[in-house]
Amino acid sequence: MTNSSQPERLLTRTPLGWCDPVEAFAPLKDTPFALLLNGGSGKWSYICANPMRTLHVTAADGPRDLDVARSGMAALPFKRPDDAPPFCGGWAGLFSYEYGRALLPKLGEGAERGAWPDIALGLYNELIAFDHETERAEHFFWRWNESTEPKLLGLIGEPKTDLHVSLASAVTARLPRADYEARLARTVDYVHAGDCFQSNISQRFDFELNMGAHPFDLTRRLARSSRAPFSAYFRLPGLALASNSPERFLQIGVQPHGALKAITQPIKGTRPRGTTEEEDRALANELLSSEKDLAENLMIVDLMRNDLSRISTPGSVRVPKLQALETYANVHHLVSTIEATLAPGRDAFDVIKAAFPGGSVTGAPKIRAMQIIEKLEDEARGPYCGSLAWISPDGAMDSSILIRTVAFEEENDGGWRGHFRSGGGIVADSVPSEEYTETLDKARAIRAALEGE
Repeated sequence: MTNSSQPERLLTRTPLGWCDPVEAFAPLKDTPFALLLNGGSGKWSYICANPMRTLHVTAADGPRDLDVARSGMAALPFKRPDDAPPFCGGWAGLFSYEYGRALLPKLGEGAERGAWPDIALGLYNELIAFDHETERAEHFFWRWNESTEPKLLGLIGEPKTDLHVSLASAVTARLPRADYEARLARTVDYVHAGDCFQSNISQRFDFELNMGAHPFDLTRRLARSSRAPFSAYFRLPGLALASNSPERFLQIGVQPHGALKAITQPIKGTRPRGTTEEEDRALANELLSSEKDLAENLMIVDLMRNDLSRISTPGSVRVPKLQALETYANVHHLVSTIEATLAPGRDAFDVIKAAFPGGSVTGAPKIRAMQIIEKLEDEARGPYCGSLAWISPDGAMDSSILIRTVAFEEENDGGWRGHFRSGGGIVADSVPSEEYTETLDKARAIRAALEGE
């Protein structure tokens, strides 16, 4: 049970029988700081709970909170076992979009924040890792705090909720179509005036869960209908987050010689899936040949290259994949890959400082694009276009861009209201009516999961 490379008092590893991580997580759905990272369409999923420490920042006023997180982990005794999963302990949780204001002071105060904090992280010394390729699960427990004992294994289980019900009776756009398209047209005007090359403008959809429905029911339903590589559920007091994101923000791996390598994979360019194989192939080819979408993708690649270059070894920034087609349950996307070797002394927290929020959900140049977003959306985004991330003591990290993500708030009567946003990058030749349709394509899976039975 205990890995021989670790002292028994430090790390305990317990192999488990295979179970679905979504179903196993269900008893934790109302536990504060319980986190499910559900990469079921990839290799790894994780259940994290009972953090030994939390970092909850309502409104950050600078990057110092990242330094607090760094120092809180620096003294932990940690040696990664050779056969350990990418994440086996450390910080994990949420950076809301508004945290970008703390990192980019030129943005100013902006719209009033809602219920969501800028930062909500837990320092997890126990978790369960699920390997979907081998169908093996394992519990990790680090005795970083001598007063703690492992609790997680006694909390997971199997749910009994019937999913054959409608979760929400109606999902409504906050803005009439004409108003949203007018905002898109204003964005095109900003581009023509030279303010920016691209700005990512979204619209908001609101709903209330039906009586007896729970935010975790949406996570379960999406896991069955259209699970994405960065699906997740995160519970905070009075709040819940259900994400079905296909997009990675930043990944950092520890190389054999000890250097840290960063990878980011921005998505720009979208088409819906076709109803027939022929139509589906035609839509994919249309995306691959679209000058507008290819240019939009390239702009974000250049932005992310610039962000990473500020904290990387000179000459190490590369683009091994440019504008590659990736296909998901409801859409085709153009995805590029940028990688870089971090300069000596730089780490995951420096990468967040340099690159958050992700350029694919802001536009370029970043600060001016974000100012336009702030003006035209006229409200805080909260989790949308922020990130869920984990960071290990040895410098490894992975994180998502929180698109296809629903933010829930608990009401006084125990019910839940929720909202999500859907948007796209607006450039000089964007057509508002077409961009509007694209937001509906991107929102289709969430709406179907909420309104369907």
